[in-house]
Amino acid sequence: MINISDTAQSHFRKLVEREGIPGLGVRLTAVDPGTPRADARLEFAEPSELAGDEWAVDCEGFTLYVAADSVRWLDGAEIDYVFQGTGAQLTIRAPKIKGEAPGEAASLVERVRWVMENEINPQLASHGGRATVEEVSADGTVWLRFGGGCHGCGMADVTLKQGIEKTLMARVPGVTAVRDATDHDSGSAPYMPRGRAG
Repeated sequence: MINISDTAQSHFRKLVEREGIPGLGVRLTAVDPGTPRADARLEFAEPSELAGDEWAVDCEGFTLYVAADSVRWLDGAEIDYVFQGTGAQLTIRAPKIKGEAPGEAASLVERVRWVMENEINPQLASHGGRATVEEVSADGTVWLRFGGGCHGCGMADVTLKQGIEKTLMARVPGVTAVRDATDHDSGSAPYMPRGRAG
């Protein structure tokens, strides 16, 4: 089920009416679902552009179509049109679009990798960096290899201890420590060169 607020329906209805195309609807599609890059896309959909297997949601004055292969990722989504100050913004919340975190029955490695890919690496990407799981030892120690802007960065130790280790230990029961397996001296384009940090 998808929840579309009254303000969002009113917004879409005005856009559809402005186009003046008979039968025009709005299509919602999951892009790169099940990955950290997952996003939702909204676009107009003329009747001739529909595959016929879409999930149709009747709204006031138009139909919202959900692409068949996107239904499982967009189930439970909320679409709203929020007025803020002098403007307004369309928001889409789709809690299942990036996939669901592995449960407690999943291996420690699976749970660590999920948190790294879905929570930590998107933050590191803002600095052009990333970290990959090299190994998870039997005692719960996670070994990471930094890349991109994190490779050779003077703040990598701080990021590891105050950011990544704290997050993994809080979010993944069984993680006892996080260690760096990177040779930072070979980094060619660090976000903050070593020796300048601190």
